[in-house]
Amino acid sequence: MKTVMITGCSSGYGLETARHFHSRGWNVVATMRTPREGILPQSDRLLVLPLDVTKPESISAALDRSGPIDVLVNNAGIGVVGAFEATPMSHVRKVFETNTFGVMAMTQAVIPQLRTRRSGVVVNVTSSVTLAPMPLAAAYTASKMAIEGFTGSLAHELQAFGVRVKLVEPGYAPTTRFSQNTDLRIEDLIPEAYAAFAKPIFAAFMKPAMVTTEADVAEAVWQAANDVSGQLRFPAGADAVALARAN
Repeated sequence: MKTVMITGCSSGYGLETARHFHSRGWNVVATMRTPREGILPQSDRLLVLPLDVTKPESISAALDRSGPIDVLVNNAGIGVVGAFEATPMSHVRKVFETNTFGVMAMTQAVIPQLRTRRSGVVVNVTSSVTLAPMPLAAAYTASKMAIEGFTGSLAHELQAFGVRVKLVEPGYAPTTRFSQNTDLRIEDLIPEAYAAFAKPIFAAFMKPAMVTTEADVAEAVWQAANDVSGQLRFPAGADAVALARAN
């Protein structure tokens, strides 16, 4: 029986992905910064652990308790919507600490066990903004684009050891709290000079032509984790698939 460790399972894509793998008979290590009761079923195949991907000691503690894993899903992430000019650099760094350096730290910590066993998969969840960058998300897009390059390079690096590295690129999900884990207010991030520019963009956000569901992402992660071909990218959701085909 295989074991998957998933970061960022308190809600959204991570929570649904944990449920998805568990329903298919896997052992699931669901991690989150602050574990929540009752969001996942009681099961001897499910272990919920605290994990903050920005803290090395937290990563080490979680891996010590999880035991060997077969698949790592780097899902934890934060975002921010707003004009880059008005986004404090402290928050830009915070976004990169989680979305970029957190992914790298988790991956680096897991590689030795996968390399030694000469098997395993790392799945990095990015975003469809890497396929078509959208306005008012410059820092977020940059943090995810960095992981796209990182993943492509690492896939070559670990192939010789039987370790596969994959990307899942979710499309737009209106129900996802894009600016979660931040105390910034949207009104502070859209200065008056940007108001006219931002208005139609936010209107489009409210009525997207196509949307991505949490189930779409969970299924894409499942496909990526079980794929034995050389496929690197797995767009998730109708809009992400359309963007991928257009590129």
